[in-house]
Amino acid sequence: MKDLYLLSGLGADKRVFDFLDLGNHNIHHIAWIRPLENESLSEYAKRLCNEINCLNPILIGVSFGGIVAMEIGKIIKTEKIILISSARTANDIPMRFKLAGKLKLHRTIPPSFKVRNNPIQSWLFGVQTKAEKELLTSILNDTDPYFLRWAIDTLVRWNNVDLLENVKQIHGTKDKILPFKKADFVIEGGEHLMIVSRATEVSKMIKKAIAD
Repeated sequence: MKDLYLLSGLGADKRVFDFLDLGNHNIHHIAWIRPLENESLSEYAKRLCNEINCLNPILIGVSFGGIVAMEIGKIIKTEKIILISSARTANDIPMRFKLAGKLKLHRTIPPSFKVRNNPIQSWLFGVQTKAEKELLTSILNDTDPYFLRWAIDTLVRWNNVDLLENVKQIHGTKDKILPFKKADFVIEGGEHLMIVSRATEVSKMIKKAIAD
């Protein structure tokens, strides 16, 4: 059995992994901790390393969690890093995000801001069923505004160019948030929240990535 450490998306929690079948491995969920003032992503990742209690773990990161996993992978030795609907380097981040970062539009988000699900959000994430919409709504409602502001800021300024050799990428061709470029495992028609909507296929690909 392997030790799998799971990192969820921006503001999300371990509920996004509930639909996966990860076999009989040892599952560990890494919960987001509150960022320190002006803390860099690499510094934040270093603190999260304290949550990893084994040698050579496998990290599985979804969306923003994959970006954090990449940073952790530059600090500690990992057996493998599996990215789902995420980015391997800064080149995978859409130019519109980088432009918003340069204009500092994200810094206009008030501290009390709460993300609410709406038809546009559902379209962006690719959710369709009532259960998927309810889950997305619940996750967005529970998102900490302080963490959201910090995470967006680090995302738009992420400058990683390191191509770690032990990374496997799973991506959907219809992802609207982090558009598909290339991946080791491709889900045709998969959208950003395919970890929920296409959980069976994602599970199979994770198992293949672990065994590869």
